Amino acid sequence: MKITNSLKRKLIQIAAFGFSNSHISNFGKGKLYTGSWKNFCNPGLNCYSCPAASFACPIGAMQAVSGSAKYNFSFYVTGFLLALGILFGRLICGWICPFGLIQEIIHKIPSPKLKLWKGFNLIKYIILIVFVILMPVIAVNYMGMGQPAFCQYICPAGTLEGGISLLTTHPELRQTIGALFGLKAAILVLTLIGCVFIYRFFCKMICPLGAIYGLLNKISMYHIEIDDDKCTECGRCAKVCKMDVDPAKNPNSAECIRCGKCAESCPSRAIHMGFVKTNRSKT
Repeated sequence: MKITNSLKRKLIQIAAFGFSNSHISNFGKGKLYTGSWKNFCNPGLNCYSCPAASFACPIGAMQAVSGSAKYNFSFYVTGFLLALGILFGRLICGWICPFGLIQEIIHKIPSPKLKLWKGFNLIKYIILIVFVILMPVIAVNYMGMGQPAFCQYICPAGTLEGGISLLTTHPELRQTIGALFGLKAAILVLTLIGCVFIYRFFCKMICPLGAIYGLLNKISMYHIEIDDDKCTECGRCAKVCKMDVDPAKNPNSAECIRCGKCAESCPSRAIHMGFVKTNRSKT
């Protein structure tokens, strides 16, 4: 039996999800894993406060360090993300991000499927600059400590994986629910509805981690090349791309998650994905 690229990707996504959330028994206990592995960041978006989570969330870790009273720069987290981005680009999003898998499962719910206006893709970069980089440093309390603004005010992954799961096992937490949780719950509901109609709605419009990896797509070592001698400009690759990219015109778009559907669909095998440059195309 031949394993297609789509099946391979799905198996890797499931394996990565399980590895990232290996402490399933903690859901029933209502506690978090706080062992030594939590000192390391997950390459994809996965909430630190999820009871099953084995690693820290890179966006949360970045905010926690920059928002400290000493205004430290998170060299470890930033270097970690830059290294992954330069090596893989948004391959991380397409193959191993836990919340990416959740979105794809939700998108399978029968419904009309829509496309997001491309202007909305810029919102995730605004969120990255304002809520992840600036607010933890600027919006400080009386002790000089900043808030993890993205995690606190926006992140639907945190609400789903951490907030709701902990509320179900901790009655005392339910007594403290206020307007802030209502705001985050509303963002979660809108995100989940968006994912039903729009493929990876959160990735396209909200995710600051995807924004970081996307900025590195054009220079990442893992890349897409179009063999101009073979390409017939049939447009099939653009039609199958669920991230609304035209690989023939912009093979290393910031929105491309390297899922490989374009290469699978190309009748002339003109699309190549990998680390080695073939010198047969423009990128």
